[in-house]
Amino acid sequence: MELRHIRYFMAIAEELNFTKAAEKLNIAQPPLSRQIKDLEEELGAPLFIRKAHNLQLTEEGRLFMQYASQILELANKSMDDIGSMNKGLHGKIYIATVEGHGPHLWATWIGGFSKLNPNVEFDLWTGTTDEIVNRIHRGLCELAIVMEPFSDSETEEFNVYKEPWAAIIPASDELASNRSSYVKPSELIGKPLVIPSRQSRLQEIQSWIGDEPVPLDVKCRVANLANALELARLGVGISIFPFSADILGKDDSIVVKKIKHNDAIASYLLIKNKNRQLSKAAEEFLNYIRMGL
Repeated sequence: MELRHIRYFMAIAEELNFTKAAEKLNIAQPPLSRQIKDLEEELGAPLFIRKAHNLQLTEEGRLFMQYASQILELANKSMDDIGSMNKGLHGKIYIATVEGHGPHLWATWIGGFSKLNPNVEFDLWTGTTDEIVNRIHRGLCELAIVMEPFSDSETEEFNVYKEPWAAIIPASDELASNRSSYVKPSELIGKPLVIPSRQSRLQEIQSWIGDEPVPLDVKCRVANLANALELARLGVGISIFPFSADILGKDDSIVVKKIKHNDAIASYLLIKNKNRQLSKAAEEFLNYIRMGL
């Protein structure tokens, strides 16, 4: 199997049409079809269901597409990293972040670093802590911001920021109209809630209320701030999210209040893989970040 076979497969999988894929790749359709048949024979499974006017991925094809996209991403990353070694501080740094204050931290660091190193490019990916750790393990990103609780023997961590957890309350809810700038955890009981999708967050929120688990009315789990805000704006529920939501400014449809509990603190960590060497640009970027901590 060669890299070109993977590129050919991905083009067809994206277009679901051999003719369009051939045009995209700037090759003739017959040799493209032969290359895919050779790939299927090597893998020992069909990748496409071929019909007269319809092309679909098989179950094996869908699985191979996941691996193929990762292989191409790593191939592009390796070319960027190796190509930058003899050109001074050039290349692309692959980073990832959770929502909350993570994007603001990266924007601040990238802005300062780019003034000193204008030829360095960044690729910023956003997801949950669990998704990001998986990318760190696979070498798909070099540096990442995640949130506690966090423990991983393959990574090195640096504390970079802390902020309170907050309740993003629909303006129509009675909690929005009282004068207090805080919400007591016990006031969340019986309220429809929108909470982060990470599994441990529900137990964390329950622990703020008391030692014994309390049933909570969870209407939705979300992985990003935009969804948390929109669900609160439309009155679906009170969204529990780090207080960095406040950086978006005033919104008459919601009220943002800190949660009053000593443990209701969102902690952000910068992580890297202990077992993988950073690119030259990423190493310099990490040094720049640590100088400011």
